[in-house]
Amino acid sequence: MTLAVAEQLIMMVGLGVFLASLILYVVRTSDLKSILVFWQATITFTKREFLINRIGLSMMLVAVIVRFYNHFFA
Repeated sequence: MTLAVAEQLIMMVGLGVFLASLILYVVRTSDLKSILVFWQATITFTKREFLINRIGLSMMLVAVIVRFYNHFFA
């Protein structure tokens, strides 16, 4: 598997995991407004939701790092 494919795959999976954490929050609280006005920091995740959220964000960050590596060094 080439790095370009891996980068796209990691980004899509990371985005899916991130969105899953937001869906879990909305299902638990029925508070869609907090998701829509994310800049106001009104979301209170549970420990599980927070962990899932950070895993998704970390995967997306890894995908960006792979893209930079692929662009500059490969």
